[in-house]
Amino acid sequence: MTMTNLETSMATIIAVFQKYSEREGDKHKLKKSELKDLLHDELPDLMAHVKDQATLDSLMESLDTDGDAECDFQEFMTFISVVTVCCHEFFEHEDE
Repeated sequence: MTMTNLETSMATIIAVFQKYSEREGDKHKLKKSELKDLLHDELPDLMAHVKDQATLDSLMESLDTDGDAECDFQEFMTFISVVTVCCHEFFEHEDE
């Protein structure tokens, strides 16, 4: 059976998270270095607007809602959701 576009997108998000989270330590969480690699490799256009390390550190801190200095899948999905909503709003207003 062929997956729908949405199912494929969901599977891709999970696969990307796992690709980076499995590199070191807990395979269910992203360390700061893994998150940084993921963002640079998978969201290069977004990261082109991040000018300094302090901005990236601040992003990591805001994602880390449980304070364990790592980003679990739920925290990662919150970030992906917020970025997706922002992109949707941008393109929605671009048509006006």
